[in-house]
Amino acid sequence: MRLVIRLFFKVLRRVLMPFMLIYAAVSKPKPISRSADAQAKVDEACKQLELYQFNTCPFCIKVKKEVHRLALPVAMANVQRDPKARQALEAGGGRVKVPCLKITHDDGKVEWMYESNDINQYLHQRFAA
Repeated sequence: MRLVIRLFFKVLRRVLMPFMLIYAAVSKPKPISRSADAQAKVDEACKQLELYQFNTCPFCIKVKKEVHRLALPVAMANVQRDPKARQALEAGGGRVKVPCLKITHDDGKVEWMYESNDINQYLHQRFAA
């Protein structure tokens, strides 16, 4: 039964994939603008962030829209296409679930944030003007 359910969702995802990609491209919000100095500080802070995602996940699209709106150069790791990214997510975060934001703090401590609403709230609190 599990195999049938997985197969159903895999086929459904394949059918919906083009529509999800079109939606993601068309619905991007306008990015905020910052001064050059402020953007440089944001760029430096974003070097400590990495978003584990895949392109057709609706929750990942939601987070990527917020990343685009806040004009954040966050590194993206596609766990469907990159087996190393998938292994890193499982080893570091403990489970393969997307979206997941890897936050490396200044003291070297690594935090793994999984929920799209939590990720968006964190990004908004840290980087919104």
